[in-house]
Amino acid sequence: MTGPLVPFREFVLKVHSRCDLACDHCYVYEHADQSWLTRPKVISDEAISWTARRLAEHATAHALPSVTVILHGGEPLLAGPARLRRVCEELGSALNGIAELDLRIHTNGVQLSPRYLDLFDEFHVRVGISLDGDRAANDRHRRFADGRSSHPMVMRAVELLREERYRHLDLGLLCTVDIHNDPVAVHDALAGLEPPLVDFLLPHATWDDPPPRPDGSPTAYADWLLTVFDRWTEQGRPMPVRMFASVLSSLNGGPSLTESLGLAPTDLVVIETDGKLEQVDSLKSAYEGAAATGFDVFRNTFDEVAAHPGVRARQLGLAGVSETCRRCPVVRSCGGGLYTHRYRSDSGPEGLDSGFDNPSVYCADLAALIRGIEERTAAATESPAVRAPEELLAAHKDLTRTLLAALHDTLDGRGGALWDGAWRLAATVEADTPGAEALDAVLAHPYSRTWLIDALADVEAGRGLAEPAAERLAATVAAAAVRAGLDLSVPVAYRDGGLYLPTLGTVLLGGPGERGAAVVRATGDGFLVRRQDAAPGAPGTELRIAPDEPEGPHWLPVHVLRRAPAPVLLLDDLDPLRDCFDAPATDRLEAEKADAWAHRVGDAWALLADAVPDQAAEAARTLTTLTPLFTGEAEPGHHGPGALGVGPSVEAKRLALGLLSGFRRAKLRALGEVTDLYALDGTWEHRTPWGSEHVTFSRLLAETFERAGLGLYDPRFLAGVPEALDMIENAAEVTVDGKQLITAVRKEISGTRSAAGKNRGRSAPPSGHPSNVLASDRKVTFE
Repeated sequence: MTGPLVPFREFVLKVHSRCDLACDHCYVYEHADQSWLTRPKVISDEAISWTARRLAEHATAHALPSVTVILHGGEPLLAGPARLRRVCEELGSALNGIAELDLRIHTNGVQLSPRYLDLFDEFHVRVGISLDGDRAANDRHRRFADGRSSHPMVMRAVELLREERYRHLDLGLLCTVDIHNDPVAVHDALAGLEPPLVDFLLPHATWDDPPPRPDGSPTAYADWLLTVFDRWTEQGRPMPVRMFASVLSSLNGGPSLTESLGLAPTDLVVIETDGKLEQVDSLKSAYEGAAATGFDVFRNTFDEVAAHPGVRARQLGLAGVSETCRRCPVVRSCGGGLYTHRYRSDSGPEGLDSGFDNPSVYCADLAALIRGIEERTAAATESPAVRAPEELLAAHKDLTRTLLAALHDTLDGRGGALWDGAWRLAATVEADTPGAEALDAVLAHPYSRTWLIDALADVEAGRGLAEPAAERLAATVAAAAVRAGLDLSVPVAYRDGGLYLPTLGTVLLGGPGERGAAVVRATGDGFLVRRQDAAPGAPGTELRIAPDEPEGPHWLPVHVLRRAPAPVLLLDDLDPLRDCFDAPATDRLEAEKADAWAHRVGDAWALLADAVPDQAAEAARTLTTLTPLFTGEAEPGHHGPGALGVGPSVEAKRLALGLLSGFRRAKLRALGEVTDLYALDGTWEHRTPWGSEHVTFSRLLAETFERAGLGLYDPRFLAGVPEALDMIENAAEVTVDGKQLITAVRKEISGTRSAAGKNRGRSAPPSGHPSNVLASDRKVTFE
């Protein structure tokens, strides 16, 4: 199996291998694998020490910011407070200064008492309790060996955890579904305890040992869960429910939130009480030894386990599910179901194979559950693809803010004096209403996204914050203060003799190669720049700049294109980060050349406004910046939304098509950054209706979206688009968001179908079209 190694981030540590209850649905004691019989009851000191050492080794090797360790069993509280203290101390000590330790414990709650909770409070161990609902539901399975009910003891544990002194340790409730129980009563019993989270679990089953279905219904479990969902919705969703949240997230283009659903690769490993390293525990339901790897903490690293074929098989995403699942339209949300639930020991009928290459034994239930939730929440899960452009821009504003906050949090005080000072001043700017609007405007400059992503990647990889990133934040705050006219001194840094203020221009403070420090302060009619690294009174120490003044020896303003009917656009040939297109960006343009660009763009825009007024209007509300390129027509580049790189085309029609093409690709790329339009890219298996080559799903989607837009300008581009839309809608890769986008595209082109029909079979684009539009060798990627 190929692909990068996926490090483990979640570790289940078995501290005790026996239990004080005799639950008849327990996968550890009641299912196929009986290896618990040979395990030591309590984890040894040696196994604890080696586990701690391996955790630190793994976290260091992969620069993990945090690791989650779940203390488990059997019943982990049977290990006793002293043994649990030893575990917490050793793990915390080993990971100190390497990674944050997120400790959790999953318990039946029978033994829980203040002496345990005081210990957990000391080591920040959060507690999850198993409870199947009201007493009738819980007593159906969760009893002592002599038949006594465990419900009163569990309720005492839950109430203890709800006390103010322990509430911060409450992780939530785990409930195993039994369709014999009343779903409304189960929901209300759990909701009445006000848990921070409820996790519903399907009982472990395989094709060899299928789940009970008393009435024979193939969707009995979906029906039960949807009844709970309806009650949960009716009651105002009183607590988070992980299964429902995961389905809602994936339907809305987000990630799966649970191992039992979705296509995310597994990142969990189990350490048994004897130090053996195993795959996910639920595999014990399949057959004896299904979870085994042959490794242990004494001799083997976690990387060796991560490379195990069984682990890798659960890291393949879409390629790791059965062919039936890959063709299924809900696979993005379902993910083929829990890996264990796919097992069959011998060849079976109708596509069922031996092993795990099958749909889940809950396949019909999962499909019915996902479709049921989708139908119930269709309005709430509407994709940004069918909303107004302003909403897409708002989503990107939130994304940029989130990236900036994530970068600052990851730095955790290691950004340096320039970064920390700029961050504090940004808060001052944001506290002022015009300042907040100005800061948003500067952060919305497309190349802000470029430096944020690069800086975050550097910091997360352990390379630290590069100087230009801190300088860019300071320049961003300075530009916002200038735009808002705030009386605020902002320390900045300049390099190569110039200080670039995003959206405004470049102040020339020295010659090539010179760098130093300065302060920017807004004035009534512009701003003042004072060098901090020059002798007082020296020439060029203090410069007064008016942003709208023409180019001079100390000021290069960003060119502004004002040529109706085109919108007012920045022609940015100054931003140090603008060279993010396939074609190289030009150097600074002379005023005459910039004016010629404005005329060309205005003439091309007039053609668009006449032929495709809706698209021209949307582009006018979306685009803010053009960057001149040496070659080509127009391309979206790799940055935030709002910019196109534009080549030196001289013919208006050619440039109009290029602008439209670039805008469509930029829009799809922007959509792909805030919502998932497809699950995984799969293989090169889709043949385009307008060509003979096989392409990835992303490229099929991108070319179809681009052709549909160009077809509104010239219907000959629509040849093959309806067929491609059908292919996309029926592909396994497409998500609900992707389907909503396809619906929007169908509506968009509905008035041009007849024109396209007149040109059926003419897949070649019209003469004179841009060379980069629909080029057969262009690969579209989404990052």
